[in-house]
Amino acid sequence: MRKRMTAIALSVAMSVQASGQAAEPAIDQAITGVRASGWAGQTRSEMLARHGMVATSQPLAAEAGLDILKQGGNAIDAAIATAAVLNVVEPGSAGMGGDTFAIVWLAREKKLIALNASGKAPAGATLAAYRAKGYKKMPLHGIHSATVPGAVDGWDALLKRGGTMGFDRLLAPAIRIAEEGFPMTERIRQDWEYGAKVLAPDPLSVSTYLVGGKPPPTYSIFRNPDLGKAFRLLAAGGRDAFYKGPIRDAIVKRSHELGGFLEAKDFEQSQVSWDEPISTSYRGYDVVEMPPATQGFAALEMLNIVEACAPKLGLDIAASGPRSPDYWHLMVEAKKIAYADLERFNGDPHFVDIPVERLISKDYAASLCPRIDMKRATPAERTEEAIGGTVYIATADADGNMVSFIYSVYDTFGSGITVPGYGFVLGDRGALFSLDEKSPNVIAPGKRPFHTLLPGFLMKDGRPVAAFGLMGGSQQAQGHAQVIANMLDFGANMQAASDAARFSHMQGRDLLTLESSLSGEIGPALAARGHRIEYVTGEEMGGYQAIRFIPEKPGDLPGRAAPGGGINGTYAGGSDHRKDGVAIGW
Repeated sequence: MRKRMTAIALSVAMSVQASGQAAEPAIDQAITGVRASGWAGQTRSEMLARHGMVATSQPLAAEAGLDILKQGGNAIDAAIATAAVLNVVEPGSAGMGGDTFAIVWLAREKKLIALNASGKAPAGATLAAYRAKGYKKMPLHGIHSATVPGAVDGWDALLKRGGTMGFDRLLAPAIRIAEEGFPMTERIRQDWEYGAKVLAPDPLSVSTYLVGGKPPPTYSIFRNPDLGKAFRLLAAGGRDAFYKGPIRDAIVKRSHELGGFLEAKDFEQSQVSWDEPISTSYRGYDVVEMPPATQGFAALEMLNIVEACAPKLGLDIAASGPRSPDYWHLMVEAKKIAYADLERFNGDPHFVDIPVERLISKDYAASLCPRIDMKRATPAERTEEAIGGTVYIATADADGNMVSFIYSVYDTFGSGITVPGYGFVLGDRGALFSLDEKSPNVIAPGKRPFHTLLPGFLMKDGRPVAAFGLMGGSQQAQGHAQVIANMLDFGANMQAASDAARFSHMQGRDLLTLESSLSGEIGPALAARGHRIEYVTGEEMGGYQAIRFIPEKPGDLPGRAAPGGGINGTYAGGSDHRKDGVAIGW
């Protein structure tokens, strides 16, 4: 994650000093109001509904998914419609030029399935080829950071596995919004501020996404008719329009023009695999994550360390509570250990052997306890820092299907390279490969890079409990562990689990960033133990969404209470106040 703008004036036109400079809005000095009940720090109540629910980081996208549910579509259909609109309204975070992962509870099969639709390195992307171009480390942006996009392949695979509608219906909201335009929000414009620097080297990207070389102003209408054109091709021709047709041809032509490695043959193989999810138990629940090459095992390792080591170190987490510096210290120390293992072991499991079962075992976690000193911070094993620009979606329907879905172009506006005529950027996920031949993550043709993307799921006794996720580069695994602790150790509901303050530890700099609300009692106590502290805004903490199923009769699997009716219980949703998003249902 990198620091960007931390505040944006409400509107230059609303407050201008005599000098012509924008004044700081007086509202910035206001004191936050207090809720009428419950935890005063909670931003709003959970969303409760029985027919279906969508939670994501932008309201227009959530509404598109909810409309699909109301039209008779299921949770998978809703996730794809939502994802397509997010490509339009949050193009710096996600799009068809990126990748997709999902963990889905299929009600009819009564099982979890895990989709990996992350693109692979092209055939020409060898270590020797990068070195011949003078690279000593992988480039963060530009055509040589791009892998084959996996997102559209993933959407198609999910629909074939469990959807009920086609691209023609599901992409209609995205087409309309791309062509009509949408009003630029304060929060999304903030991301665009940094993204403008990524886009600047590519004239086509500048003309597509910037206005006079700058991000579109807040409240202005942003239109992307070329992206609407791309969606129309998908609606008419399905995935083949992307992987065998004109969109592929445009990508390959652009790659050739820029000296990249992408060729038509790289799009012939599927970018999809159905993986076996991994899990560990925590406080009587099963926390489910994606296997490598994602950072999923780090979240599980963190939770195992906390559960195994807290009693050995004399800490009762639930009794100590979320204001205990001991809890925060243990979490951060567990994170350092788990992320060092990420660097040491993680890679594409089709190319390297990764001891996942050992890394997520309780015995391994217990063996790590002597490495934690509760009175002093242990220096982190320095690693490369994964940044991020991502969207997350949770959906659920009246039949009991629940979807945990994440996708991204990696950094804000990905590679910064726009596909001519189609209005989307290629992702830069290849930036997470290594050019060290000793690394398990060294680049190779047909290989998937280390992936930060991480959909999460919570189960209990074989029953689905919650679909949850937290976007934001290297924040994802450590964020998962924090929101799970909020839920299972401290009793937080789906909204409160997000609203509680978080930390983000930067392994590469061994820097512990804390939300500024922690500067009172937690920050100084951690600094006294040797943590190097920086106080930041919520932008560094990622964005979270979740949907939980609460059965009317304890122990029931989710399903319709009656033919044509709602679920046999309640869906409860939450969405991060650090983003624009909502959880909405009916």
